[in-house]
Amino acid sequence: MDFDIIKDTEEKMKKAIEAMEKRFQTVRAGRANPSSLDGVMVNYYGVMTPLKQLATIAVPEARQLLIKPFDRSCLGAIEKAIFESNLGYTPGNDGETIRIVIPMLTEDRRKELVKQVKAISEEGKVAIRNIRHDAIEKIEKAELPEDEEKNKNNAIQNLVNEYNKIIDDKLKEKDEELLTV
Repeated sequence: MDFDIIKDTEEKMKKAIEAMEKRFQTVRAGRANPSSLDGVMVNYYGVMTPLKQLATIAVPEARQLLIKPFDRSCLGAIEKAIFESNLGYTPGNDGETIRIVIPMLTEDRRKELVKQVKAISEEGKVAIRNIRHDAIEKIEKAELPEDEEKNKNNAIQNLVNEYNKIIDDKLKEKDEELLTV
């Protein structure tokens, strides 16, 4: 059972890292990235529907997104949803597709994005600490011999250190991406 606690803890930590990486992808770095539109919900015949279920999203150029809806009648609703999503995008509707030109980032905007990414990484570290706390509680409830309990706690702490380093590395990588002009 104790091995399961460590294995389970590591699985939860991997999922916390994956969740953090998904949130990192929503922070755009001046390049066109279709995943930046993942959170956009469109009012399609009275039902809030994710944009990616209503259209294909392509990247024809480095700083441009092209949205081609499966049903042209929802072009206006898609355009409105993009405006209301507060992503800073200005969609251009040509009657068949919507083009979004990604503006160059200013230095101040880049610094804001770096702060946003640091906050996301800190939330990832908090998640790791919470996972550690839960694992330590499980180990205590297992009523193991004292030396075995200490070994399990050390193994959990080593996992925490390893995953915090992964978070720091991913943060550094994203910071460099954001600050590269």
